[in-house]
This record gives sequence, C-alpha cells and structure tokens, in this order.
Amino acid sequence: MTARIEIPKMYKLLIGGKFARTESERYLTALNPKTGEKICNYSRASRKDLRNSVVAARSGFNDWSSKTAYERGQILYRLAEMLEGRKEQFINEVYISTKQSKDSCRKEVVKSIDRIIYFAGFCDKWMQLIGTVNPVQAGYFNFSVPEPTGITGIILPDTLSFLPAVSRIAAVITSGNSCIVIANEKSPLPVLTLSEVIATSDFPAGVINILTGNKSEIIPHLAAHFDVNAIDYCDSNIETSKNIQVLCANNVKRFHSLKDHDWYSSAQNENLREIEKFIEIKTVWHTMGM
Repeated sequence: MTARIEIPKMYKLLIGGKFARTESERYLTALNPKTGEKICNYSRASRKDLRNSVVAARSGFNDWSSKTAYERGQILYRLAEMLEGRKEQFINEVYISTKQSKDSCRKEVVKSIDRIIYFAGFCDKWMQLIGTVNPVQAGYFNFSVPEPTGITGIILPDTLSFLPAVSRIAAVITSGNSCIVIANEKSPLPVLTLSEVIATSDFPAGVINILTGNKSEIIPHLAAHFDVNAIDYCDSNIETSKNIQVLCANNVKRFHSLKDHDWYSSAQNENLREIEKFIEIKTVWHTMGM
C-alpha cells in the first residue's frame, strides 16, 4: 500500500482580512534552528504587497476607529479567548522556531495571552485618562480629546518570535489604529499562525495586516509611504533606525523605537504610555452659553 504523502502548508500574507499570495510569487523557507529541518515555506512580500496592505489598513482604520470602545475591548478579549484555545499549538510552534526550552516557550505564550487581556480592559479607559477639560478665560469651554493616529507600521525584532508581536499589535490597535506588521525574519511561524486566528476573529478586514519577507526590502517602502502615519520600530539595528527616521521625516510620521526592550516586563509593556505613543490630541474651543 502506498504511503500517504503529507500536504505541505504554504503560509501566505494577511492583507485586508484575506490570505494573499505575494504578487512576486517568491517564497522563503523557515528552518528549525535546533535541528536544521525545514518547517515550512512562507511568502516573501514585495513593494506591491506593501502598497496593497496600506490600502487595506486605511479601510480597516475607518471601520475600527468608528467602533465603540466597548466593542474594541470585546473583540480584543475574543482574540485572547481564541489564543487560549490554541495555546498548545502556539507553544509548539515557538519551540520548533527558536532555540528556547519548552518551559520558556510556554511562559512566552501565556504572557502574550495575558497581555491581550490587559489591553482589552484599557479600551474604554484610556480616553478618560488622557483627555482633559482645560482652564481658559471666561465664556469658553476648552477640551483636549485624544484620537488614534491612523496607520502604524510595526517592525518586529528577530529575538522572541511571539510576545513582541502580540504586545505591539495590542498597544497600537487599542485606541483605534490599524497596523501593518513586518514579521520576525528568523522565526515567523508563530506570527503566521496568529494571522489565522486574527482572520477568523471579529476584527474588521484590514485592521491588522501581516507581511513576511526580507526586512531590508520592505522597511524602506513602509517608512516612505505617505499614507502611513507612524512607525513602531522594535529591532535594535541603529543604522536601520536612523534610515527609517530620515524617511519618516518626509511626511512627519511619528517614530518610536524600542531598542533593548524587556518584553516580559509588565512595567515596560503594560501601561498607558504604550497607547499614548500612537494617538493625536485634538483641542476644541467652544463658546459657553449665557
């Protein structure tokens, strides 16, 4: 009897809520660093794929930012529920994608789920903490109201394979932003599986877009794109950071860097400041009635 041939999985890009093949038809191969064995093939995104993801992210931003804070919190919580149900799968994928021990992988995945819960609870609270009524001359009201920045490009580090992705995505979208995630180049598998969870959750299409490939190829186009409003750079390459800042200056993008970041630290990752990095303040004057 002929032995069954397993069906190899080709991981695609998440753009606009759909799994898209890269227009370039190129791919890369993920290897198990412990054994050198092949794990999977995954898409190598191109400049055209990036442009498509920006269009999708703009549409996703309009839908996501118009939802109530309560709805956003419920959807984020739903994401945590779905990750909890597939926890063992993620632990295994982090394990085969990195040199970490099984206990370390479990710690990373559990911390990731808990972090989503934290930001889900912040969705309907951050505006009250940042917004203010300002003291002005008699006869006027003056309000400072926080609003989401827009589309944020998230460039993940090549260190941990899962926790940074969850931490930055949650921090960015809590206030109503959409995002384009450039995945870990060395061990993208956990983030690719995360994209499958996102696509089958309640997020509007385009809120979270995930691209894989060579960072050196994608990042310059992301940083230079005029419809991207902010860049969240989580890697430690100083030269790349400088180049991104130069490109961001063309349309005055917000730029934030997390060099030498402790991803397990609750003090560094679970606070209002992480949300505040990707908002704008709108101040409104209004006359007071007689």
